[in-house]
Amino acid sequence: MIEEIKQDAEARMGKSVESLRHELGKLRAGRAHPSLLDQISVDYYGTVTPLSQVANVNASDARTLTVVPWEKMMVQPIEKAIMESDLGLNPASMGTTIRIPLPALTEERRRDLVKVVKHEGESAKVAVRNIRRDANSDLKDLVKEKEISEDEERHAAEVVQKLTDRFVTEVDQVVQEKESDLMEI
Repeated sequence: MIEEIKQDAEARMGKSVESLRHELGKLRAGRAHPSLLDQISVDYYGTVTPLSQVANVNASDARTLTVVPWEKMMVQPIEKAIMESDLGLNPASMGTTIRIPLPALTEERRRDLVKVVKHEGESAKVAVRNIRRDANSDLKDLVKEKEISEDEERHAAEVVQKLTDRFVTEVDQVVQEKESDLMEI
């Protein structure tokens, strides 16, 4: 029982850190990366479809993304979807290829992005702490049902706290890496 609670807490904390990495991956650090366009959806014959399912997205160089639709008719809808997104990008089509130059980040925009990164990091830490709270609550329930002793519960709570500390440190590392990535010119 105790081992299951620890494993569940560890798995959920790991997912919180992965979710943070995924969210921070969407933030632009001045370099072109195909994941930048992951949240864009396109109207594909009346169905809203993720961009990655109607076109190939590649980084042709450090500051340019290239989108190659699988059908010629999709060039205009893809361009429109990219322009209407909140990413502030201006696509330019050349035949069947759409090139998206990424503007350089200003110092002010970099600082704003660092604030967003810190906010996402805090949210991840809160999620990890909530998982700790849930695990400790499950341990207290086991004590009430007399399935484990109070000593076992105390020891398991210490293990859960160590897990929490480890994952909070990992969140701090991820945030620090993204911050230095953003502030690098």
